[in-house]
Amino acid sequence: MKETTKNAIAAHALAGYPREICGLLVIEGGEEIYVPCRNTAATPTEHFVMAPQDYAAAEDRGQIVAVVHSHPGAAARPSMADKAMCETSGIPIWIIVSLGMQADHTIGIDDWCEFGPTGYIAPLLGREFSHGVLDCYSLVRDWYRLERGIVLPNFARADAWWEDGESNLYVDNYEAAGFTNLGPDVEPEPGDVLLMQIRSKNGVPNHAGVYLGDGIFIHHMYGQLSGRTVWGGLWARCLRAVLRYIGEKA
Repeated sequence: MKETTKNAIAAHALAGYPREICGLLVIEGGEEIYVPCRNTAATPTEHFVMAPQDYAAAEDRGQIVAVVHSHPGAAARPSMADKAMCETSGIPIWIIVSLGMQADHTIGIDDWCEFGPTGYIAPLLGREFSHGVLDCYSLVRDWYRLERGIVLPNFARADAWWEDGESNLYVDNYEAAGFTNLGPDVEPEPGDVLLMQIRSKNGVPNHAGVYLGDGIFIHHMYGQLSGRTVWGGLWARCLRAVLRYIGEKA
C-alpha cells in the first residue's frame, strides 16, 4: 500500500472518529486509489455497513482490491464479524486501521492490520452479534453447514427490518431455503428451525433458532453472544412456526 494511500485512509479515519469509517482500494487506470464510502450502520460507532451505492460507484471506477475500515478506540485486529464478512466478500484483502487517544490527548492512528480469507466460520457458541453478518439467521445457516453439510441461501436483511411495517423475511424465504412449515403446535425434532416473534412491530416472526433435542435449542439473540438455551416457557410462547428441512425444490 502506497504512503499516499495510507495517508488518505488515516485522514478519513480521523475525520470520522468516533464512528467507524469504511472505504475501498481501487485500481483505476493502473493507479491505486482510496475511495471513501459512507457507513450506513444503525450503530456506526460499533460496526460498519457500506452504502451499496458507494460500492457500485467504486466498482465502476476500476478493480476493487481491498476493503478498508477503522476501529476507533479498539485494536487493529479483525473481529468475528470482520472475518465472517471477509469470507463472503470475494475481496482478497481487508485492511483495519485503529485509532485512539495519544499521549498528548489528541486522537491519532495507533496501528494497521491486513488480513484475507482463510475459510473462517465463527464458532456456533459464543459468537459476537452483528446483524446481517453474525445473527440468528447466520447461526441457522452455519449450523446446517457444519452439522448437516447443507448450504442454505443467504439474503439481505436491513437493521430492524421487523419494524418497517411490511417486511416478513423468514416467512417470505423459508420455502426457497428448502423448509416446510409444520405450524406452531408440533413437537420439534433435532434440526428443526424454531421461528419466534419477539417485540416485532410488523407482527411477524423475527427470531430463529435450531432445536437440538432433549429440550435444548441454539440461537443468537440481538446484541448477545450465541448459546444453548432450554426450550419452553417464554420461548415457546413466542413460537410462531416449526420449520423442517425437506430439501430445496428442483
